[in-house]
Amino acid sequence: MIRLFFILLFIVINSTFEVSALEKNQLTIINKHNLTHGFVVEVARTNEEKKRGLMFRKTLDANSGMLFLYQREALQLMWMKNTLIPLDILFIDKTGIITRIVERAVPHSLATISSRGKVLAVLELKGGLTSRLDIKRGDKVSHPAFN
Repeated sequence: MIRLFFILLFIVINSTFEVSALEKNQLTIINKHNLTHGFVVEVARTNEEKKRGLMFRKTLDANSGMLFLYQREALQLMWMKNTLIPLDILFIDKTGIITRIVERAVPHSLATISSRGKVLAVLELKGGLTSRLDIKRGDKVSHPAFN
């Protein structure tokens, strides 16, 4: 019985603190002033990867993020359940144009964050970064996923 307890404890600890094995890509945002901002993003493609997202992360580097890719454009809904850090959430259409930004989404919030229109992808960055880098709606995202 004690052995079973330790095995279960080991599984729980490893699943909570697992190191991300998601594919990583370079992504660039070009703002209205033609300034470029480069990021290394983890790409969430499967439903399981999308469900987990950035949950339980204690930090996120300023040049990092997560890109949620979908098979076709659709209304997307996000939330901050089990997310420990504030995030900027960028909704991106199939051409790579940012259609909406939600700045500093509140950690642990169960409030629905809507794309308010059809998008192909959602990008999560460190909270406050879009303001600091002057990234706005209408800016262009360069990544192989976009035409």
